[in-house]
Amino acid sequence: MEGHSTVHVKMKVGAVEFEIQCSVDELRDVVDKILASVSKSGLVSQEATSTTERTGMHGITGRGETCKSVILGLWDKGWFQVGRSLGEVHGEMGRQGFHYDRTAVAHALVDLVREGILTRDGKPRRYQYLQKRPPSSKTPEIKE
Repeated sequence: MEGHSTVHVKMKVGAVEFEIQCSVDELRDVVDKILASVSKSGLVSQEATSTTERTGMHGITGRGETCKSVILGLWDKGWFQVGRSLGEVHGEMGRQGFHYDRTAVAHALVDLVREGILTRDGKPRRYQYLQKRPPSSKTPEIKE
């Protein structure tokens, strides 16, 4: 990990605690994998993993949901029936108490475009994100 800045994060999910040391680039993937593993293993109830508080590098707490899952929640509610800019998506997430870095939101939106859930219109730096298909009764699974 030489040449990369490393972070050390302590995370508590229900009664289970984790300590993670990795590069900044790997942090999001590592945390997502841990949350997925904990919920699949049954160590913590599904309800506890969705309401768990995490403390980030700057002491900001969240509900333990990934940026992508928050955006999928907006999609599931039909929020993307109207074209939304990156700024609008980031602002709505902040209004709901999810304070993700703007770049993380942009990456999650691009992932959802690649997966065919959202589409984007416009020119770079001015894209409008729209639902490509309407939400069904089943929310799509998040690919790792």
